[in-house]
Amino acid sequence: MKFLDLAKVYIRSGAGGGGCVSFRREKFIEFGGPDGGDGGTGGSVWAEAVDGLNTLIDFRYQQHFFAKNGQHGMGSQCTGKDGDDIVLKVPVGTEIIDEDEETLVADLTQVGQRVLLARGGNGGWGNLRFKSATNRAPSRANPGQDGVERTLWLRLKLIADAGLVGLPNAGKSTFLAAVSNARPKIADYPFTTLVPNLGVVGVDGKEFVMADIPGLIEGASEGRGLGDQFLGHVERCAVLLHLVDGTSSTITRDYRTIIAELEAYSEELASKPRITALNKIDALDAKTLGTRKRALEKATGGPVFLMSGVSRKGVPEVLRALWAQIQERRGTAQEDAPWQP
Repeated sequence: MKFLDLAKVYIRSGAGGGGCVSFRREKFIEFGGPDGGDGGTGGSVWAEAVDGLNTLIDFRYQQHFFAKNGQHGMGSQCTGKDGDDIVLKVPVGTEIIDEDEETLVADLTQVGQRVLLARGGNGGWGNLRFKSATNRAPSRANPGQDGVERTLWLRLKLIADAGLVGLPNAGKSTFLAAVSNARPKIADYPFTTLVPNLGVVGVDGKEFVMADIPGLIEGASEGRGLGDQFLGHVERCAVLLHLVDGTSSTITRDYRTIIAELEAYSEELASKPRITALNKIDALDAKTLGTRKRALEKATGGPVFLMSGVSRKGVPEVLRALWAQIQERRGTAQEDAPWQP
């Protein structure tokens, strides 16, 4: 299944049915009077977050969603049938944005969460509604209300607790495959991941979700390479794991390149808690490892973990540090949540 995290859709709710002008005409009933029914309500357009989806690819092949109109009213006080609703089933983590690409309409972050995108038009009144003591035979009825037409953007941001960032070939996919059941593409030649991957990571009996996004390169914020189009998938993460390739001879430059791209994308993303790890230490001798660790610690101004995704050396310590940050952020989020009786 192809991965798609941005889609444009055109929606329209159904129009309400018109009211009916009708009079009761039956044998042996001298004064029948008006009996026109109301029109039915038009169908509405909803969006619902469902489990089991992780892409918006379905909305590439179908972009127009029009709900049914309400049926017109009929005689004998018969109300028209309501139009059927339409439900757009989207993955959890989907943002719905207005046509201006700035106004957030809804953010669906939980399974089963629903939002009304376009309400169906009300049905018109039949002439029975206009009967009064002074107007015993009204000959008027209301038309149905028009539906609502909108153009919306769907943007998917994967729900993950921790996110992997780094240059291409820093070992992010290898690390994710080593600590989870995710199976991203891994090979012994240089290439970059093309789509984000999710994996459930376990450490000390605890589990959390980790996202691996395509590697950034210098100038990604200006559109070079794959650009920064996938950085939105780590905006929801509580902590970022920055992997630096230990076999590179320019590790401090590599580190600063990623930090610069994060800052260019968003101040909020750049300010997220980060854990820095020097990867591929199994390919380094002790002297080189010590030199590069000290250089990276000087560049980061903080501690640097040593690990190898292949041999799994140092991996448990990194996972425990990630879990500690996730627990801390979750506790802060619960404290900031509004009190509910």
